[in-house]
Amino acid sequence: MILRLFTLFLVAFLAGCATAPKNPYAPEKHSYSAAETSRTIDLTHPPRDMWDRVRRGFAIPNLHTDLVDYWTNYYASHPESVQIMSMRASKYLYYIVNQLNERGLPTELALLPFVESAYDPTALSRSKASGLWQFIPSTGRHYDLEQDWWRDERRDPIASTQAALDYLSYLYDFQGDWYLALASYNWGEGAVRRAMEKNALAGKPTGYLFLDMPDETRNYVPKLQAIKNIIADPARYGVALPEVDNTPYFAQIRKQQDMDVAIAAKLAEMPLDEFKALNASYNLPVMLASRGAPLLLPADRVDIFNANLAAYKGDLSSWEAYQSKKGESYAAIAKRYGISVKTLRSLNGLSKKQHRAVAQTLLVPRSAKGRIMLASLEQPSDGKPGKGDIRVLRRSPNIRVHTVKRGDTLFSLAKRYNTSVTELRRLNNLKGNTLALGKKLRIPGTGIRG
Repeated sequence: MILRLFTLFLVAFLAGCATAPKNPYAPEKHSYSAAETSRTIDLTHPPRDMWDRVRRGFAIPNLHTDLVDYWTNYYASHPESVQIMSMRASKYLYYIVNQLNERGLPTELALLPFVESAYDPTALSRSKASGLWQFIPSTGRHYDLEQDWWRDERRDPIASTQAALDYLSYLYDFQGDWYLALASYNWGEGAVRRAMEKNALAGKPTGYLFLDMPDETRNYVPKLQAIKNIIADPARYGVALPEVDNTPYFAQIRKQQDMDVAIAAKLAEMPLDEFKALNASYNLPVMLASRGAPLLLPADRVDIFNANLAAYKGDLSSWEAYQSKKGESYAAIAKRYGISVKTLRSLNGLSKKQHRAVAQTLLVPRSAKGRIMLASLEQPSDGKPGKGDIRVLRRSPNIRVHTVKRGDTLFSLAKRYNTSVTELRRLNNLKGNTLALGKKLRIPGTGIRG
């Protein structure tokens, strides 16, 4: 029964399972108890790193339940999964914690994306929830997150964080209880209110611990508490958290010209997947200056980006926006730009039933390079860079060699060299995470962090 219920969850993590209650999704309600957070923090010294800052801001009462024990044991038995999520989180933690501190909100909320999206800004659920904070389209629009052909701000770390904290603040002000606020964030404030009203009519307590909730929501707060337990004392659970400096990871750059995503990554001398992790809100392979949205770069890449941009002599964009005329044939537009109607429709999200344009803006290739990139986009992805990926640029990335030493891991090397585990695996044809002492690893030339 347990294996069947957790199949989808286990696929996303490593194999194995911690000891679980007989039915972790429906524990005895009387097994719940809430206790105030109790900890000793040395406030006479500044925080050592971001994890220390997070711990210092814990303010939500701890939850002690069978489900919390189950999920704590589960995450502790999958330390690599926690490390992967923590590596992703390292890009965003400084910004998110700063925003929480400015608003006077508990820093447990900085751990919520662990539960919502595994700190993956491109995460998309079956209910179409997207981004670090998993906004569904309607809630995203309610909190002014732009969602159109060009961009989806649910995947923007700055815009989505502001919206999420606005929403969580509202829910807490409305409920007066963080457990209920978090349940409302997951299930919906209306659903939680109806569950409370149902209990009130039946003469039952209306607190979080007594509500009849769906399985996902019943496990939601326990998962957050489990992550909190591990972050609070990683050594106790055998988890090695990556180093995350108490300094800004990214900076905003205002674009003066249209720019291809691949070219921007190249100018910053960083892997394309790392660039996209910070700029996941862009739906298309080009970022238009006229939209006014900034691009995000690691703070230590800004000077490199600006210097390379000043020296770059080629076209910054392989694409352009075409303003179609009402009634203009899509076939004629596609022919003019040397692409198929199918490609034009795919690139612009057009229905097969549409044959003629309304007065609308269409993305089309500006040059032969754009057509090459389109051809690549039409091929099934095997995870390897193709002609339309970052390699379309003339200058190949600078590669260095690292000799594996005792204590080296893919996670520590990715952090040290400001790259990703995925990129290290790709460059070195690695399937797993084991590194042999003395092995020579190819490292992308993106510079060493701290």
